[in-house]
Amino acid sequence: MNEQVAPVQASSNKGTIALVLGIVSIVCCAFVGPVAWILGKQELNAIAAGQAPAAGEGVAKAGMILGIIGTILIAFGFLWVVFWGGLAVVQGAFGG
Repeated sequence: MNEQVAPVQASSNKGTIALVLGIVSIVCCAFVGPVAWILGKQELNAIAAGQAPAAGEGVAKAGMILGIIGTILIAFGFLWVVFWGGLAVVQGAFGG
């Protein structure tokens, strides 16, 4: 019974960093969301090209998705500040 077992490939650091930054972008610092999105996408491209182990695909995909959500939170926050801040300026200017 001399069976050979294929070694388990570990996920790459870039996918793990994307996941960590994606989680951080959701929890407290949304401005790192685009970085997580970019790193996750780069890792998925490297996996598709065969340059990175396929074992990290799920981690990279999760990091990219969380990065997208963090980026959307930034956009909503910016629009909220612009919209409500703009209304405050108009209200102050016209005494409404």
